Amino acid sequence: MAKKDYYEVLGIPKSAPDAEIKSAYRKLARKHHPDIDKSPGSAEKFKEISEAYQVLSDSSKRKTYDQFGHSAFGPGASGFGGPSGAGFGEGFNPFGGTQGGPFGQGGFSYSWSSSGGQGSGGFVDPFDLFEQIFGGGFAEQFSQGFRRRQSFQMDLTFDEAVHGVTKDIEIERIEGNSKRTRERMTIKVPAGVDNGTRMRFGDVDIVFRVKRHSEFLREGADIFTERILTIPQVVLGDTIEVNTIDGKVKVKVPGGTEAGALIRLKGKGVFNLRGGRGDHFVRVRLEVPKSLSAEEKELYQTLASLKPKKKGWF
Repeated sequence: MAKKDYYEVLGIPKSAPDAEIKSAYRKLARKHHPDIDKSPGSAEKFKEISEAYQVLSDSSKRKTYDQFGHSAFGPGASGFGGPSGAGFGEGFNPFGGTQGGPFGQGGFSYSWSSSGGQGSGGFVDPFDLFEQIFGGGFAEQFSQGFRRRQSFQMDLTFDEAVHGVTKDIEIERIEGNSKRTRERMTIKVPAGVDNGTRMRFGDVDIVFRVKRHSEFLREGADIFTERILTIPQVVLGDTIEVNTIDGKVKVKVPGGTEAGALIRLKGKGVFNLRGGRGDHFVRVRLEVPKSLSAEEKELYQTLASLKPKKKGWF
């Protein structure tokens, strides 16, 4: 019997974005799960839905499927199996086999890798779905032989985030619904992580929360600061000292610099996790004197009288 088109299985158009694919999968998986849907063929339907999602949620597999269809994943196809080399026919078979599984439908032989190796793709962590449907008790029964990847939050100062840091942390692992173990880990944080950056260390995901800096404003790999300059400084030019993430540097302000101008310090920004480094931008603010001494007022009046008037028609 010919397989149904994966897009038809999930009820989505071929142009569907990732979020729509995930939403359709979760909705159908909950509806047709064998412990919820007692109709004949529910297990096979659930397997079909899961198989479609595993392909369409992975950008490379989806591209291959769009080009070659089911033939790319059938018997004899290479490069698309799970960690053991199995394709969908054997590696991804939630309710196939002859052993009794948690649903009485056969052994669960789903090949899922938390390390992102070949075959893992972008498939959703099955524990997340089953825990939403049945709660932690089922997840514990299901997870025998597997270690669930957990997420933890790490707080960093601004300096730790931009320069990198090594920290020893203690994490609490939760296995199933009750078993808890504590474990110490050494996390080497690379320079350039930002607020909200998620990184994988072994089988643990770390999400970084970075404190704001009182002087530096970070936008991606770039740093922005402000510097207040006097009228003589912007008119005549000057050399000023600027704080950067690497320390103080001397910066030349060209004569005729306008208020709001950005002075670029190339390569003085944050290290990019993908390589390279951002820039540091100094925004010029103009200090306009609110009160003048008699001498200062006289000097400004003299300056005004020296300035040639613009010629016009009127």
